Amino acid sequence: LHDGWLYVGESNGIGRIRFDEESGQVSGAFEHIVDDFTDDGLHTTKTLGFGPDGWLYVAQGSSCNACIEKDERRATIMRMQPDGSQREIYATGLRNSVGLDWAPWDDALYATENGRDLLGDDLPPDELNRIEQHAFYGWPFVYGAGVPDPDLGAGHAAEAARAVTPVHAFRAHHAPLGLAFLRGPNLPAGYSRTALVALHGSWNRSQPDGYKVVALDWQPDGSIVERDFLTGFLDDAGVLGRPAGIAQGPDGAIFIADDYAGVIYRVVPATGS
Repeated sequence: LHDGWLYVGESNGIGRIRFDEESGQVSGAFEHIVDDFTDDGLHTTKTLGFGPDGWLYVAQGSSCNACIEKDERRATIMRMQPDGSQREIYATGLRNSVGLDWAPWDDALYATENGRDLLGDDLPPDELNRIEQHAFYGWPFVYGAGVPDPDLGAGHAAEAARAVTPVHAFRAHHAPLGLAFLRGPNLPAGYSRTALVALHGSWNRSQPDGYKVVALDWQPDGSIVERDFLTGFLDDAGVLGRPAGIAQGPDGAIFIADDYAGVIYRVVPATGS
């Protein structure tokens, strides 16, 4: 939602329609402000977010597991004006950054990152990246802290040298999707510099792992500590749910979409209602 519009990320573009937040009603025609994105192969979703600068940011995943893209807009974060004009590639080398949000204390942009598959149970780590304009984040040539990709890393020393190291590593195949920084004056103790991340869970590990929501806490020295926030999506009976999207309501309640069980959970402090 932005300036009276509801924006929708589609696999091949971006649309918007007039929206009244008070009544929940749309009006007028649905218009496409972008209609030429590619959606072939893997990772066809487009994640949208408006930055503090008023620009519309869009994350596009790669078309493949590990390859050199034909469409330079894939595996990037782009930005544009709210009407779709002045489109530009903002950051590259991001295989699949489904979640993006801005830290409320300094407006820095962060994005989750799903690492490549087929390197075993424990490689590569999934990532949280601090996104800077014109920066390159490694895919498909390196992963993690500059580790060369076994298939595409050879002969790309220059790209490896400029690849930005993640600010936080998740376990391999945890598949971090939704990302939301907690905001507001009435946050519970211990959540003043915290982001929640939905770990969708592994589909290709010998032992399933992930399947939970974690809290990332920024420490005074800038380091990040990960802790469990919402668990129970995986037990001895198997997978019960897969967290995907996260949003915080105006009353501080947290909404978590589960695209396996087909439900949305609402989470409030124990003293809330």
